Amino acid sequence: MESKSNTSSENGLLTGKMVHLAIPVRWSPVAQQGRGPAEMACTYDIHPHGARLVSSREVNIGDLVMVERGRNKAVCQVIWAADPTSPLRGQFTVQCVEGRTPWDDELRQMEEQYQPVILDGRRRGAPARGFDRPETNANRRRRPRFYVEGQAEVIDGVQRVEGEVQQISECGARISATEILRPGKDFRLMLNMFDVSVALKAQVKYLAGNLEMGVEFHEIRRGDRPLLSYVLSKLRTRKVEEFAEVEVVREPMVAVVG
Repeated sequence: MESKSNTSSENGLLTGKMVHLAIPVRWSPVAQQGRGPAEMACTYDIHPHGARLVSSREVNIGDLVMVERGRNKAVCQVIWAADPTSPLRGQFTVQCVEGRTPWDDELRQMEEQYQPVILDGRRRGAPARGFDRPETNANRRRRPRFYVEGQAEVIDGVQRVEGEVQQISECGARISATEILRPGKDFRLMLNMFDVSVALKAQVKYLAGNLEMGVEFHEIRRGDRPLLSYVLSKLRTRKVEEFAEVEVVREPMVAVVG
């Protein structure tokens, strides 16, 4: 079972702008009697208010730690720690509570980087070679889909709409939101599940009812593929039957942007 955060950050997640970047840092526990011995660690994601670190020393949620890089240092609090028996063992998230984050310069220099979602040797969203026969396309092997309870943030330009992720697979998801996009619309998507955050670029493939849409993943934030695999591995006991085919609604729908 995953550790939960009791801080103001819901589920121990740092949401918003995150950059996947490995930076060596030093960290040490902070206690009333002083600082403990320093240990080396490496960032996994960096954020304006914290980071996800990988280290060999065990930490607990709520611990205060000093994180240092060169002459830059900050007091941070552990807001999430991975289950030590899971594939994410050794990872923990810290949120800065005092001082400037030691990686501010890197954040200013870098933008989030994405890489294609490649399945069956073909990039998602890329046109198939030649013309597929309808029956071949309809019966092609699909990735298993799973029920999931998680938060979704649909990002279309400067507009952000909160929603929920209901079902997910390796290449797509079903999202419910108070406002939905038209089929064919490209957008960014942030999914928060099992105390991890996964950022994707996706496209709406079909509409299901008035407030649900089926989306296909085209790109995933660099470094997030193992996190998506981790989520799917925890859901394999709750496999969903094949998505029902839903006819695309041709009537104008409410979109986040124009």
